[in-house]
Parts: sequence; structure tokens; C-alpha cells
Amino acid sequence: MDDIFKALADPSRRTLLDLLYEKDGRTLNDLCAHLQMSRFGVMKHLRILEEAGLLTTRKVGREKYHYLNPASIRQIYDRWVSKYAEPWVSGLSLLKKELESEPAMEPKPRHVSRIAIKTSLEQVWNALTNPSLTSKYWYNGSLRGELKAGCPYEIWNPQGQVQAKGEFLAVEPPRRLVMSWQLLIQPETTEEKPSRLTWEIEPHAEFAGVTLVTVVHDEFEEAPVTSRILEEGLPIVLSGMKTLIETGGALTT
Repeated sequence: MDDIFKALADPSRRTLLDLLYEKDGRTLNDLCAHLQMSRFGVMKHLRILEEAGLLTTRKVGREKYHYLNPASIRQIYDRWVSKYAEPWVSGLSLLKKELESEPAMEPKPRHVSRIAIKTSLEQVWNALTNPSLTSKYWYNGSLRGELKAGCPYEIWNPQGQVQAKGEFLAVEPPRRLVMSWQLLIQPETTEEKPSRLTWEIEPHAEFAGVTLVTVVHDEFEEAPVTSRILEEGLPIVLSGMKTLIETGGALTT
């Protein structure tokens, strides 16, 4: 967590995070246009932010896109914000956002979150697909369905209600799981078209025994309720998975 605070100490790096908050998925050229510094300087700041886990990158063709990674910021929140204060903090934050927000120029094409877990790829895959484990970090949701491409699945809560449903689009253990996604917990979400979740599991390039878990949410309609829920919820799911695997305990109840 020291790396996170060191990365946030520089105003230029905070500006870069603000730019990604305004519009996710920016290229280096796009970000450089907003800062009065050399291209090399911007690249250096982006590298520090990525090493701290505050942003993630994805390469498409020749372009490299940068995304805000809320999972790391969520870890700070979970550590110091009381569970009793959370509803008040959340409400005030949403009120502030509504009062200060301006109409968005264009919708975010996707949400990307990433977290590092001290474990193996196989253990992450087990945590992601084992119903007895998903129920401990995925908002008490138990994943049910044959783990095979083309097969349907459902996520059940302890009360016997289906929280979400979809279809496994790609199953490639222990590195990749792609699933269509439809939330059923709110009336508005049941009317929306299914979106897509892609889980990517890979070994850390520098640290042995550390696995990087990336989840991408895309193929959703413009500003649906589902996308707003997952933008807030996926970092908690990732943090919960990390806590479960590394400590055996639950992040939330």
C-alpha cells in the first residue's frame, strides 16, 4: 500500500487518474495532450501508476489503452472506512457527484479492474468457479452451472433467489473465463440486454508466486444500471477474492 500513496503524492499522476476517471481507455497521445510535459515524462508517470496498481493497460493492435483500476483504491477504503459509516459516505459521494456532474460526452466502452493475489493460477480459477467459494466473496452468490462453453449458469443467494444469470461463452482453465451477464436484483436490470464479463488470470511478470486477476466488463448499452452497479461492485468482488485466498477470511459479510 506504500506504493499507492507514493504514486498519489505527485500532482501530475493525480491529474492522469482524474483524466482516466473522466474518460476511461485513453491512449498515451490522448493523455499527453492534457499535460505540459514531455511524452517520456508522461510515460514515466503512467508506469509508476501501473506498478502501484492504480491503472491497468490493454493493447489493441498498435494502440495501448489505459484504464483506471478501482480495486487498489477500494483496498484503502476497505481498510479505514468503518462499515457503519459506509452508507453515509456512499450517499454523500453520490450526492456530490450528481450536483457537480456534467453530461458525459460519450459512454465508457468498458470497465477494467485488476488485482494481484499471492497464489497460483489454479487457486484463483478454483475460487472463481467453485460455488462454495464464490459464495464467500461474490456478494454471497453461489455460482451454479456446468462449466462448459455454451452452457447456462445462475448465481444464487442464500435465500434461494437468483441474483444473476447468463451463459459461459469461453472456458479456458486456469487462465480465462468469459460469461454473458444479466443482473436480476433490480427491476431495471432485468429489462437490459446481457453484457459480458471476461476474467483473465496470468502470472505476474516480476514476482514469483503472484497472480494477476483482471476482469473486463463490456458489451453493455449506453449508461445502463448494470454497468453502474458493476463499476462499484467488481472491485469489491476482486478484493474479496484476494482476502479469501490470502487469509481464508471474508472481506464483507
